[in-house]
Amino acid sequence: MLRARDVMDRDYAQSLDVPALARVAHVSQAHFTRTFRATFGETPHRYLQRRRVERAMFLLRETDRSVTDISFEVGFTSPGTFSRTFRDIVGRSPRTYRKEAVAVGVPTCFTMAWTRPHA
Repeated sequence: MLRARDVMDRDYAQSLDVPALARVAHVSQAHFTRTFRATFGETPHRYLQRRRVERAMFLLRETDRSVTDISFEVGFTSPGTFSRTFRDIVGRSPRTYRKEAVAVGVPTCFTMAWTRPHA
């Protein structure tokens, strides 16, 4: 499970699916999904979405790139899906989050801990 999670953490912007991740973990697809959820508290798909949104949060705070560009960079295939998923996880739209986010001189580890979505 840790290998599969590491792949999701490292390659979050790639097209990752359950069969590929199950192969990385050396288990069947059904066993992978059940065990991943039991181990990490969420489905593999939701974990991957959250990782993508976390990266998007950073890009929204630290860059002036468009929301559409950011959505594609973090692995979403549709800006609409990105916005809906972002709102579900963060509680605000990407544009609202960007307006409210203030980049300050705080170490990244603290910023990530404070802004981590609670999904």
